[in-house]
Amino acid sequence: MAEHRNPHPATFEDLLAEGASVPTEGWDFSWFEGRATEARPSWGYAVSLSERLGRASAVLDVQTGGGEVLDFALARVAAAKPPLLTIATEGWSPNVAKATALLRPRGVAVVAAADDDPLPFADGAFDLVVSRHPVRPHWEEIARVLQPGGTYFAQHVGPASVFELVEYFLGPQPDDVRGARHPDRERADAEAAGLDVVDLRAERLRMEFHDIGAVVYFLRKVVWMVPGFTVEAYEQRLRELHERIRTDGPFVAHSTRHLFEARKSD
Repeated sequence: MAEHRNPHPATFEDLLAEGASVPTEGWDFSWFEGRATEARPSWGYAVSLSERLGRASAVLDVQTGGGEVLDFALARVAAAKPPLLTIATEGWSPNVAKATALLRPRGVAVVAAADDDPLPFADGAFDLVVSRHPVRPHWEEIARVLQPGGTYFAQHVGPASVFELVEYFLGPQPDDVRGARHPDRERADAEAAGLDVVDLRAERLRMEFHDIGAVVYFLRKVVWMVPGFTVEAYEQRLRELHERIRTDGPFVAHSTRHLFEARKSD
């Protein structure tokens, strides 16, 4: 999210209506500028990705969203040596259309593929598989489509990410829910699939929500945070949070992210 400028002056009803009306396709978070902030991981995933793209020949971006991160990374290597082949997959149809429009001019084919389905590619088809915030990494499939010596490079969402906000609406969550997506568990799963983990770094990052419209938009866009979220179902809690933000200042939460790099044995 962008850096904070000033709280957005509007009534509770206006903020609800605005947050409920903004389109949610893709992973462009520029709408949050001046309304919410999120610290960035120190490793700079998109820039690091561009460096790896410049050394790869066949690349697969899994769960590309609207293609924004891949587009940024490819733009950085466009004048150098882009991969000979780049393919992206996406499971949500509005994002498939958005990613296709964005990435086609760069020669990237976007394949509609459900997140839980096997990857529709041959064994050993890619020397680099990447992903930013996959719903769940399918380690066996990642290992299968990687060439021997190939690399998986990704940024994952970690455990209990933004759970201050989640638990504000849903109440305390059980340990198994809070511990899902733990990097140690993902390391074990990747190794079980035949991958060697060469880098794994985790960070907890401060987030601030400066108005209730930003909260509504965030929960509509990141739908797994509060499943089934609607303004109508949570109007009272939203009103209480609106008053809390007005009185006490931004609502503070913390995202968790981990950088994951693994290699398939030769």
